[in-house]
Amino acid sequence: MIIRKRLFIFLLLLQLTCFSQVQNDNSATQSNLQDQKAEAIVTRAIEAVGGNGYLNVRTVVGRGLFTAYQEGMSQLPAKFVDYIVYPDKERTEFTGSGIRTIQTNSGEKGWVYDGATKTLKDMKPAQIEDFRRGMRTSMENLLHGWWRKEGATLSYVGRREAGLARRNETVRLTYPDGFWIEYEFGAKDGIPAKVIYKHSRKKADSDETEEITEEDRLAQPIIIDGITAPFVIDHFMNGNQTSRINYESIEYNRALADSLFTKPENIKSLK
Repeated sequence: MIIRKRLFIFLLLLQLTCFSQVQNDNSATQSNLQDQKAEAIVTRAIEAVGGNGYLNVRTVVGRGLFTAYQEGMSQLPAKFVDYIVYPDKERTEFTGSGIRTIQTNSGEKGWVYDGATKTLKDMKPAQIEDFRRGMRTSMENLLHGWWRKEGATLSYVGRREAGLARRNETVRLTYPDGFWIEYEFGAKDGIPAKVIYKHSRKKADSDETEEITEEDRLAQPIIIDGITAPFVIDHFMNGNQTSRINYESIEYNRALADSLFTKPENIKSLK
């Protein structure tokens, strides 16, 4: 009787172990399939925006209008010229009401020229962090695969409603520190449509922090030199629109001098 009981218990444990192993195998298989789907969506998006032509872009020069929003109301637009050298250099010049402002980043450094006060200063750590977050959350970071060097992982989220008879495929990029970004692409055409992420920031006049959700909505895709880019980008914070970028022109792979991103010795030598 003791042997029979032991044999029964042994067979029961063996069955439970096999069942658990099957569940784990099925879970791993399902996870692999989801990861493969996410990679396929990104691959399709790369082809949709220009394939190798897009991946071979090294510099971008964009011109247009930048409009800030306050409490849902658009403010006076400012002209801008944006110079980018991938993966981590950017200089943006704003001109509005006769005042010129320049914000420039190069790797972990940055500087700002304020035309209103005629001052030239290094960027503060918070401004550098904003730039790093902007690069980290950009569609270019996802499609070019720069995120792989930071050990981030890609996963499939699912489909979302995106208007009348429209849906977006959604993938999520998660970094080792827990920071994540979700990217949406048109289910029919694979064109980039939206970027969503959350982060914490310090409240004004307080030591408390708050979590905010930021979102870029990409619209009016236009093909230039075989590369598709959104000519309108609306930015939202906690559901409220804070800005709009309207591109008037975009140039690719134009030669840009390193001096463009180097902080000048003084205002007089500013170009």
